[in-house]
Amino acid sequence: MLKIGRRGMMAGALAMRGAASANASVFKPNWSSIVAGWETPEWFRDAKFGIWAHWGPQCQPEAGDWYGRLMYVPGSDAYKHHLANYGHPADTGFMEIIGKWKAEAWDPAALLRRYKQVGAKYFMAMAGHHDNFDLYDSKYHAWNSTRVGPKRDIVAGWEKATRAEGLPFGVSNHVSHAWHWYQTAYGYDPEGARSGQRYDAFKLRREQGHGKWWDGLDPQELYTGPSFVAPDGIASNASMEAWHQVHDGRWLEHAASRNPAFIQKWLLRQNDLVDKYRPDMVYFDDTQIPFGTVGLEAISHYYNRAVEWHGSPNVVLTSKLLTDYMQRGLMNDVERGFSPVMRAQPWQTCTCIGDWHYNRGRYDHKYYVPAQKVVQRLCDIVSKNGNLLLSVPLRGDGTLDSEEEKILDGIAAWLRVNGDAAIFGSRPWRIFGEGPTDLPGGKMEEDKASDFTEQDVRYTVNKGALYAVLMLWPKSTLRIASLGLRALSGAKIVKAEIVGGGKLSWKQLDDALVLTLPPAKPGQMVPVVRLRGEGLVGQA
Repeated sequence: MLKIGRRGMMAGALAMRGAASANASVFKPNWSSIVAGWETPEWFRDAKFGIWAHWGPQCQPEAGDWYGRLMYVPGSDAYKHHLANYGHPADTGFMEIIGKWKAEAWDPAALLRRYKQVGAKYFMAMAGHHDNFDLYDSKYHAWNSTRVGPKRDIVAGWEKATRAEGLPFGVSNHVSHAWHWYQTAYGYDPEGARSGQRYDAFKLRREQGHGKWWDGLDPQELYTGPSFVAPDGIASNASMEAWHQVHDGRWLEHAASRNPAFIQKWLLRQNDLVDKYRPDMVYFDDTQIPFGTVGLEAISHYYNRAVEWHGSPNVVLTSKLLTDYMQRGLMNDVERGFSPVMRAQPWQTCTCIGDWHYNRGRYDHKYYVPAQKVVQRLCDIVSKNGNLLLSVPLRGDGTLDSEEEKILDGIAAWLRVNGDAAIFGSRPWRIFGEGPTDLPGGKMEEDKASDFTEQDVRYTVNKGALYAVLMLWPKSTLRIASLGLRALSGAKIVKAEIVGGGKLSWKQLDDALVLTLPPAKPGQMVPVVRLRGEGLVGQA
């Protein structure tokens, strides 16, 4: 009899699968079944840190996020970039960018060796973005990377390289929003010499591709067909942008009433992705779940397949802004956000050192997120029962730039010293930490966070020790109130040492633990102090 989940036994259901029907399902497409049968896998709780390749044809222009939508918004930076480098979107649309994307320098095996060396314990590959282009050998969608663009199965390349390094493999699916996100491609310039001329999506059809690189493909299948077409007569760029924001710029999770075929095909594509590549993790770029009951069908399918592969649903599926109840059946992801509190359920933050899609300006002007901030972010998240999934943008050709390499080197150096002690396999302590820094708690609010100070401390427990992570290297004596005798109800610290070595002066007083560290050496950051003592370690 096999137990599945922390809240009950599904062994009978599993046993009946073999006895009654080879096709019987353990998980049904409803919340009660999903919540009853799933729990966070220990591999995910132990991993703490993953790297994500949020990479596809929108990286080819090297002009930042949402290029496939914003290049059709007149007056936007992406529109100006497109006009200067590719031509007018009435003549050269985003499908032509897909045709130019060749991924000629992409070496997934070398990249995965690099990511593992940095310290990543799982890896995620983007399988399809809002541009509605599948980055794998898609059975149900002809606009995919095996037919056009690189003419390679990108997800299969990532999967093979990830498995070779012994890491769990994940895929992210952002396609559910394509039906409204892409509607700008049906618009037009309201101003200027070409005002009123509709963009490529409005006019292109399958028969027009004869003899061209997209011969046999239907542009309407890529652009999803018209659902929100800007009406004639809009007279200014500002008015056009406002129209899009009201109609197709909203983050819509409901069914596309004018395009039911898109929803049906989304489910087929999602299930095909799961069946082909057997991911250990699936990321939905959605608020709660896409398309209501259709999303539940996708989740139950994935969990049932995991039971077939592993004997239990030993996989993770993430989505966003989940209720407490939903978080018992899925993993909550906080996109580009913090948590101001320790969370009862394991969770994940996904963020990026730059734009989600590669932006050459980040390299030219040197404004990536530095290694120290990534490490601080990781420590804060882990102390609050979470994981960090970090996107490191790849250029269109599939390579990292030299500034990104430096950041990865900095993260790797810190994790080599501190990862096995304070991060990997750790669990939260009684409290997450202390300090004055105010952190916002919402999605897409990381820019509102204050910088960490020398007074900010975060805690983890691992292998019988308590770890105090000092978020900024202290230049003077540091007093940690939560580790004083009174705060610890008399528990005494008997040993304190800097992980990785170094002279540490310390004293536990009634009101604080007093630490004096040596000055930081070049490249050192975020010191970690290992603490031992009777009654000291007790998890939240």
